[in-house]
Amino acid sequence: MSSIAVGVEVVAVEETGEAELPSAAGMRLPVWFFGFEGVLAGAFDLLRAFPSAWPALVALGAVNLAVSLTLLRTRLKLAKLLWRGKGTRKVAFALVGLRFGSHLLLGLLGAAVASTFGHVLFALVMAAVTVARLAYVQRTALAALVADGRVAA
Repeated sequence: MSSIAVGVEVVAVEETGEAELPSAAGMRLPVWFFGFEGVLAGAFDLLRAFPSAWPALVALGAVNLAVSLTLLRTRLKLAKLLWRGKGTRKVAFALVGLRFGSHLLLGLLGAAVASTFGHVLFALVMAAVTVARLAYVQRTALAALVADGRVAA
């Protein structure tokens, strides 16, 4: 087995000339990265609680983008595969539905979230649900890729 330098990565090449499959562990997005997504999922309620926090949320979005395109560049393949998957889109739509549905239901019950504490609590719940769901989707997507033979275990 020989190796070929590609950018800053070294890709192992077998005698047949084919590159080895990437490992599931190497493709896995760290859970702390989902924290960015969690904060952005709670952005609506954070802005309702603290309207002047929008510059911080914009900066966090920019940091999220910068981290995605630099530090996690080698893992963008997984992110692209995740966003193409039906499961991730279902999660995204479910989270949007949860957001609007819960606010609508609370409003119909006469218990609309109006306080700063309520909005912060709602943002924390949305962030936690988002992180948990994205971590779950990642785990199941990697398992499917391993089973399909597109990623090494």
